[in-house]
Amino acid sequence: MKRVLIGVLALVVIAVAGIFGVNWYANERANREVEAAFAQIRGTGARADHGKVAFDPWTRTLTIADIHSETASQPPVTVKIASVIAKGVGQPDAGRISAASIESNDLEIDTKAQAPSTFHMSYKTPKIVVTDYNGPARGERPPADASPFAIYGFVLKQFATISASSVSVPNVTGAFDLGTAALGHGDFSYAGLVLDGIKDGRIASEKIGEASFKIDAQQAGQAQTMTGHLVDIASSDIDIGAIAAVLDPQATGDDQIRRLYRQASIGPYDLTSSLGVQMHMDGVTIDEAGLRPSKLPLPSILALVTRPATPPSPAEARDFANKVADLWEGIVVKNEQMRGMSIKTPQGALKLAGAHFDMQDGKIDFALDGLDAQTPQGPVKVGRFALKSLDMTGMMRIGAQFADPAHRPPAGQALELLKALQGAELRDVVAPYKTTNKQIKIDNVSLDWGQFVGPIPTRAHLVAKMDSPLDASNPALLPLLAAGIDTAAVDADLGLGWTENTGAFALSPVKLDIANIVSASAGVTLAHVPREVFTINPQAAMVQAAQIEAGGLELTVHDLGGVDLLVAQFARINSISRDDARQAILATIKAGGDKLGSDNPDVAGAVDAISRFIATPHQTLTLKLTPRAKVPAMQLVQLLSIDPPSAAAQFKIEASTGL
Repeated sequence: MKRVLIGVLALVVIAVAGIFGVNWYANERANREVEAAFAQIRGTGARADHGKVAFDPWTRTLTIADIHSETASQPPVTVKIASVIAKGVGQPDAGRISAASIESNDLEIDTKAQAPSTFHMSYKTPKIVVTDYNGPARGERPPADASPFAIYGFVLKQFATISASSVSVPNVTGAFDLGTAALGHGDFSYAGLVLDGIKDGRIASEKIGEASFKIDAQQAGQAQTMTGHLVDIASSDIDIGAIAAVLDPQATGDDQIRRLYRQASIGPYDLTSSLGVQMHMDGVTIDEAGLRPSKLPLPSILALVTRPATPPSPAEARDFANKVADLWEGIVVKNEQMRGMSIKTPQGALKLAGAHFDMQDGKIDFALDGLDAQTPQGPVKVGRFALKSLDMTGMMRIGAQFADPAHRPPAGQALELLKALQGAELRDVVAPYKTTNKQIKIDNVSLDWGQFVGPIPTRAHLVAKMDSPLDASNPALLPLLAAGIDTAAVDADLGLGWTENTGAFALSPVKLDIANIVSASAGVTLAHVPREVFTINPQAAMVQAAQIEAGGLELTVHDLGGVDLLVAQFARINSISRDDARQAILATIKAGGDKLGSDNPDVAGAVDAISRFIATPHQTLTLKLTPRAKVPAMQLVQLLSIDPPSAAAQFKIEASTGL
């Protein structure tokens, strides 16, 4: 029995010694592996220190305490971590490691820009938990002289080599100084940050429960504090490679649009300013966002962030404008929708039902819907205001040319700004008219243009339907006011266009309705209009205009009361009766007809039709002019000034009236 007990005791001693031996070996190996990884970081000239390393082989748990790292760049990017605990550590294949979970405690990151900029940003989070991690056993060395932005880019590239089921961060706090008093300094916090589905540099979804920030800045010499709070921030199908490409110093030739995320949304958002401004927004959604690395070079971003507050020289202003233009071209936003915004200011309140925003290649489609604002004169309501294809890049580059008063381009160069916008629309507007109790109402005003030859548009279309009170202080409007017309209601549809392959230029449609006065429509054409006539050089345009030929004209006018107003005004001015005034007007028309050519039956017919139109109110007058042969437009203009009968003889004239 004694021998048996001794044998059992020996086995226990051996087993215990083996256990401690395994633990010792595992810890020694873990220390070597961790130290080798930190030595690799030190090889770049950076600082990389750690405290105690422990490894439990039974639970395969690795613990590293007191991690401290500083990049070799000046000023350095500093990282501190109280401890990292990796559980379920394994090696699925050569060169890679895995872990069921990795927990980082008390992480701090601090980064600064080089002097003279005071740009500074820091982050703190008590805990980060990563589940189902898989990544390389040894990371690559960051560049020894890398800037903070380059370090971020390097880290993001390394991100593409790992995978994880999720990353959760209960809360993050931070502070920042954006480098100038105008941009300000402040702090921020996030809560409930969760990333899911991390693989190949992509994140399936990101959610943040809430975020808050505070900014202290100087605006126009006045101190201002802004605070903001957002909730329910989410995005999906995120490609970290898009950001890494922008931060890559070699990305200047990458002109590909890289999608940053497929969809994003923000829940309610509140912003408060110490100057008495309060804003609330119900939410924002974005269908897609992307970046073009070639238009977002790192030097440009740094120059904009660290730009001094002193007024720039003309050369610096041009350079700054061109850099901003590049940034506009480098950002893509598709179908951004904002809902339910309200703003309260000391001057009044404003509400907006929604807004739409699209941006690609520096061009913006922008619309506001359901605007309701208060002004000192009264409430203003706008159903919709929209800008079509606003070229922010073009505007910035053209503006840059005018930055130096001593070397400004010709004034005609400003016509290039016409290309910066293809159209605008205004609908359902109600606004106070001056200080009266009356209102201006706009049903619809839309204007668009395009088909440019150089800086000049050769196609345009205006639609306007609105009514406005008449200004009683304007003497020219007294006849209308005397007739009981105190509101001008206008309905217009005006268009023009040039067709290059035929050389035809047409004013069509031309429709104008003025309530209680007149309704008219017309069509005017010109032929053989050369492309070269569309130039900002007036002398060259006049030379080319010699080729233009007059086309036809069709005019239809329906009297809605305008004839009686004309007669009444003539009677008032000449202190005669209305009947006498009408007869005097008819006599004037006949005299004009005789001057144009009493022996021309077409002119006589037109004069008779116009006389009938004046003699009997509420009729419709139709007038049609057709060239008898080729009529050079420039010669026609000269004939009208020196020989009207000869000018009239160039056309076949058809005129008629009817109720």
